[in-house]
Amino acid sequence: MGNIVKNASTKLDEITAYQTGAESEFLAVLFNYPSTDVSEPIFHVGEKLRVISEEGGWWRAVSLKTGRENYIPGTCVAKVYHGWLFDGVGREKSEELLQLPDTKIGTFMIRQSETKKGSYSLSVKYRQIKHYRIFRLPNSWYYISPRLTFQCLEHLVNHYSENSDGLCCVLTTPCLTYQSVTHSESLESHAPPVVRRRRTFDWKSMKRVPLRVEDTRNTLETDDTFLSFGLRESIASYISLAGDEDFSMVYGDKKKTKRQSQVIAGVNNRLSFRAFTDDYSPVHT
Repeated sequence: MGNIVKNASTKLDEITAYQTGAESEFLAVLFNYPSTDVSEPIFHVGEKLRVISEEGGWWRAVSLKTGRENYIPGTCVAKVYHGWLFDGVGREKSEELLQLPDTKIGTFMIRQSETKKGSYSLSVKYRQIKHYRIFRLPNSWYYISPRLTFQCLEHLVNHYSENSDGLCCVLTTPCLTYQSVTHSESLESHAPPVVRRRRTFDWKSMKRVPLRVEDTRNTLETDDTFLSFGLRESIASYISLAGDEDFSMVYGDKKKTKRQSQVIAGVNNRLSFRAFTDDYSPVHT
């Protein structure tokens, strides 16, 4: 079978899938690094790492769980393909990974067999970890039970994900799947709401609302109709509370005290400001 050259669109699809948390290739940490005897580990057993580069037996990678980026030696990690095919993981280490917290029944991995080179084993978490030998026919087909053969490992996984057919249980999720959400995505989900900026207020362009006092104890008459009855009542009450001595003018009398003119002018300014700003409160989207 010849080599397949991936075009630019295929590479772009892979990058997009990786960024959305649907990555199928990653590094699985097999040993704490650095060792707890040396210092506090940067990467812990069971973490999934996204590869940035490979440099002379070392991987430069970032953790999909914590977002921390650092170098780690190749002896401390295993390359994972398709999300479930673990390269370089033995029986003992597979049991350790399948028994990590948050690992549910039916979690599985396929790994290279330690007893027969070129063959594979299926490890599944049940009440205890179960291991099944995957045999390979001369025509390169695979099987666990001779009555069911599959052209490739993907077909084998798909079948046992729907039917147990002699296994301890149905295959549910690949090992370490619970870390599929990236650190950057979790930060984006807590982004603050967008606040719309309030429009600039121009005092010079505003027209004052003239007020005409009819009865300081009861009502006010205004030239604009946007003032509600309740607001006029509040203004009348405010003026009446200032005292009868400064507001003794009766409707129609042309004499105005200095104190009355100051209070009415203040009320006009407050009404002008309220009439404008009521329509421009901040909006959260």
